[in-house]
Amino acid sequence: MGSGSIVIPAHNEAAVITNTLAPLSDPACSGALEVIVVCNGCTDATADVAQSVPGIKVLEIDEASKTAALNAGDDAATLWPRLYLDADIRISPRAVADVFDVLRSGDALAARPVYKFDTAGASAPVRGYYRARSRIPHFREALWGAGAYALSEAGHKRMGRFPSLVADDLWIAQQFDPSEMTVVETDPALVATPRDSRSLAKVLRRVYRGSSEIPDSKSAGQSLKSLIGGVRGPRSAADAAVYVSFALAGRRQSRQPVRWERDESSRR
Repeated sequence: MGSGSIVIPAHNEAAVITNTLAPLSDPACSGALEVIVVCNGCTDATADVAQSVPGIKVLEIDEASKTAALNAGDDAATLWPRLYLDADIRISPRAVADVFDVLRSGDALAARPVYKFDTAGASAPVRGYYRARSRIPHFREALWGAGAYALSEAGHKRMGRFPSLVADDLWIAQQFDPSEMTVVETDPALVATPRDSRSLAKVLRRVYRGSSEIPDSKSAGQSLKSLIGGVRGPRSAADAAVYVSFALAGRRQSRQPVRWERDESSRR
């Protein structure tokens, strides 16, 4: 596989980061990939766990900030293209290689692999929400929302440094025309979903809070239109109703005072 860098910001991810790093260890050891974990404000054993995986480079910064971690990782990385990967997302070396090949070809400035939701152990409402979400073309085609996206060197020059925003992937997507971005058909990145309704609500509050920081974000209206158009029977209608209920609650609750929230149920 061709060379490239992967930057993984990690805040207290000791419970899951081995699952993310293990598939990337061999290409990291061979020099095909430069894998950098940036532990930001960690109070657990994330750094020790990451350092125990052969081939992985680990940085530690005091500030608990994904933005600071992304920029620190960029400063340390030396190879292109560059994949920005959430610490709880599992991706195969083949998927990384396929995404990097597309970026090297010049066909796109930004790309990500297809993704798949891992709902194992999730409650019925959570599974219904993600079934409905999976039927919305807007999400399948967008650069954001997968916990993994990559930039060529030219694409990164367009962006510069990461701004202090929650929704970094949504902001990145707005820096490019649709013709400059692509979703690569390859091994899907695996996205572990929340296990229960309360945890999903936390995730959605954070998602909608992040979207509100981005000017001209129109994802909600596009999603609702696609969701209604995708109803084909009682089950999909029920899933759509679950989706709308969670979405409305998440949007309403996102206006509450800001505090750090993430799904802990999938990290146990």
